[in-house]
Amino acid sequence: MVERDDAVDLMGLLSVEGQDLAASWVSEVSGSLKGRIGRAELDRELRELYDALVEALGQGAVDVHAEQMSEVRALLTELSRNRARQGFSPSETAISVFALKRILEPALRDGSAENVRAYLLLGRILDELGLFTIETYTRTRDELITAQAEQLLELSTPVVRLWDGVIAVPLVGTLDSARTQVVMEKLLQALVDTGSEQAIIDITGVPAVDTQVAQHLLKTIVAAKLMGAECTVSGISPQIAQTIVALGIEFDGIVTKASLADALKLALRRSGVDLVAQQGALR
Repeated sequence: MVERDDAVDLMGLLSVEGQDLAASWVSEVSGSLKGRIGRAELDRELRELYDALVEALGQGAVDVHAEQMSEVRALLTELSRNRARQGFSPSETAISVFALKRILEPALRDGSAENVRAYLLLGRILDELGLFTIETYTRTRDELITAQAEQLLELSTPVVRLWDGVIAVPLVGTLDSARTQVVMEKLLQALVDTGSEQAIIDITGVPAVDTQVAQHLLKTIVAAKLMGAECTVSGISPQIAQTIVALGIEFDGIVTKASLADALKLALRRSGVDLVAQQGALR
């Protein structure tokens, strides 16, 4: 069981060289990061962490989950989240903690039992703090990846206003359930925002459609109809057409066109726009 005397020994170990020890820690980490973080920023981060650790140990805390360690954990959380956002690896993040162990190695040269025991105890504490740092880093990276995936999903499903009362969703790439759900939500919201009565779902750039995706598209069209809008699906390739037939998916009552241009002409006619042919451009 760890006693208060152990904390006193740890304080002695960390106070041998005072602030010079913190400076050595900053230099060690700075070298491993190869200047990818400004020296002033790194100095601030690690000195705050060093001071918080010394204060916690001075209060007798040797358990990283103790209340006295709350400031240390808060500083490590901030450091880990910043490293994740800046694109550092887990190893480059954890080195900010583990480098302190290397800095303290000279304290073992005198061979005193107190220093050895204090070093081993501090090594255990730093190992736990390092694991805490990696766990926080991992959670932050997962959050960033999820947020980026959602942003890419939003960007990959744009709703375009083609004409007054006519909007279109040009889809490119692979469709899955998550993306088709976004298509439905964005299309329906765009119908409300623009007051459009004509919507085109263009799948020219979609290489394949399975049963689940087709059902989502059908639900989107039905939902648009319930809102008083007419939908046209354009760009169905021969491969997708064969797949739809083979899967037995019913597209009865749904207007389809070979190209986005054909779908736009139909939508304009439905909207009461007179089309004038020029040099055979419009028929």
